[in-house]
Amino acid sequence: MTRLDSRGQLLLLLSTPLNRTQYLGYGFLLIGLKYLVETILVRVVTGKFFSIFEFFNPVLTTRIEDFADYPILAWGIFLWSLPFLGLALNLSVRRAIDSDGISPWMSLLILVPGLNFVLVIVLALTPSDPRRAYPNEFADDQDDLIHHETSVVTAIVVGLGIGAMMMAVSVLYLKTYGSGLFVATPIVMGAATSFYYNRRKLRSLGASVGIGGLVIVIGSVALLLFALEGAVCIVMALPLIVPLGVIGGLIGMLLAQVAIEDDQFPHISAVVICLPIFAGIETYLNQPRETVVMTSIEIDAPPEKVWESVVAFPDIDSPPPWYFHLGIATPLRARIEGHGPGAIRYCEFTTGTFVEPITQWDRPRRLAFQVTEQPDPLIEMSPIGHIHPPHLDGYMQSNRGEFRLIELPNGRTRLEGRTWYELKMFPQAFWMLWSDAIVHRIHQRVLEHIRDQVEPATD
Repeated sequence: MTRLDSRGQLLLLLSTPLNRTQYLGYGFLLIGLKYLVETILVRVVTGKFFSIFEFFNPVLTTRIEDFADYPILAWGIFLWSLPFLGLALNLSVRRAIDSDGISPWMSLLILVPGLNFVLVIVLALTPSDPRRAYPNEFADDQDDLIHHETSVVTAIVVGLGIGAMMMAVSVLYLKTYGSGLFVATPIVMGAATSFYYNRRKLRSLGASVGIGGLVIVIGSVALLLFALEGAVCIVMALPLIVPLGVIGGLIGMLLAQVAIEDDQFPHISAVVICLPIFAGIETYLNQPRETVVMTSIEIDAPPEKVWESVVAFPDIDSPPPWYFHLGIATPLRARIEGHGPGAIRYCEFTTGTFVEPITQWDRPRRLAFQVTEQPDPLIEMSPIGHIHPPHLDGYMQSNRGEFRLIELPNGRTRLEGRTWYELKMFPQAFWMLWSDAIVHRIHQRVLEHIRDQVEPATD
């Protein structure tokens, strides 16, 4: 044993095995803290009560309706939840290390909805095994990635293999982009990579968590280079998957410190096999929920004048903001064939045309329509040019929309645009933060164009 420095002491504090009492005590403390803070936030921001049943519900889509109108709250709770996910993994690994007969790799099942409750019960009931050894030696600071190229390559290949397997099973076979792919897989990739990087000699904390994030970045670049995914989707995913890979890197380092068995391959394989099972279960548990995005603007013109430009408007000539140049579908113009309910409105975008049969024609107050045909939500880009990854085919589905014109004093109008859509990508709490923002930007461009068409010119 070597004398631990301050860094080693900190890591030891995060890696000491836990008995049943400590596991339950820390677990209840963290759950109570998380629930208390989230309840206060939801109450202050929305005025609603966040029940304990909503808090524990493994199907995150049930929270979407409560947070749909509060994107900052949704982002805040998402970011707040990430360290708790890491702590839950850490506590479960440490309890498994102390337990009698449970492989620490099984603690990664804390990621699987439903099985996580079973795992907690098992860990809470399983007695300690005093025969298990736990070394407390840590590598020196200079023991980093640069000095161990061979180990880095081997470890990264293991992590990339897990990622490639899940892409094939989840996207190509199951046709699903879910939490199994975007949450569980990055953690397992990071954990396996860091474990193999540390299995022969313990490396530094920075190198271990760094390689957990590095394998995710390399995997993302590989998807881009092989044209399996586009740049926009990857950029959106990185804020989620890279931190999870880093968390996995820490878990992998802790697992490598446990001198229980020389051959850990069966246990790693069991966890990896659970990933496609998780993805398969998720396709039945997580069903997309329709959500609505509303954007409004005030126009210095009466509703009767605004109505004509709502029904149909000429080319939008103003330069689009920078984010539309990334390939996001950009509105161009709208035309209509017919008059009243049953008329067909065509809204043309850079990616194609939305076909919108009119369902309500309440001039000059409300124009509502269904969406029977829609183009791709964006043009994905890669180093080889435009590509068409699977997530463009029906994973973001617009169902209907409407414009409402509300008369204001002094001959003004409040114009509201609404879109109802479904997103088949999970966790929806993360992906809808992006999709809602995109729909808002599209609404905003259309509404501002209508305003520019009808407001009186000023010098």
